[in-house]
Amino acid sequence: MEDQRAWAIEKTLWIGNPASYPALMDPSCLIVIPAPPHILSADEALRGMAQAPRWSGVEFSDTRVERPKKGLIVLAYSVQANRADNADYRAYCTSTWQRKGHEDWRLVQHQQTPQASG
Repeated sequence: MEDQRAWAIEKTLWIGNPASYPALMDPSCLIVIPAPPHILSADEALRGMAQAPRWSGVEFSDTRVERPKKGLIVLAYSVQANRADNADYRAYCTSTWQRKGHEDWRLVQHQQTPQASG
């Protein structure tokens, strides 16, 4: 997967339609977020994202891409996301994508560490 496509798919998880998430997330995916219960399985994350308020805008900075082995991409970045209700969120994130088939990439890991405010 080319870098540009990887970032476009990553952005989809922030501002896209939650109905598309099951096709992007591997059933064995683990997610770590700053809010309880903190560590989520793919099923738990999908249920939570379907109910959570959606981000209306997102910007990535300090982006890094690594390919530790064929069929594996690790993204690291700083994110600034906002919602229509003026909520603002800044975090450092990592996501790991694994190729499952031709042009079939699935999220296998995602982590968010909130940035200190101020």
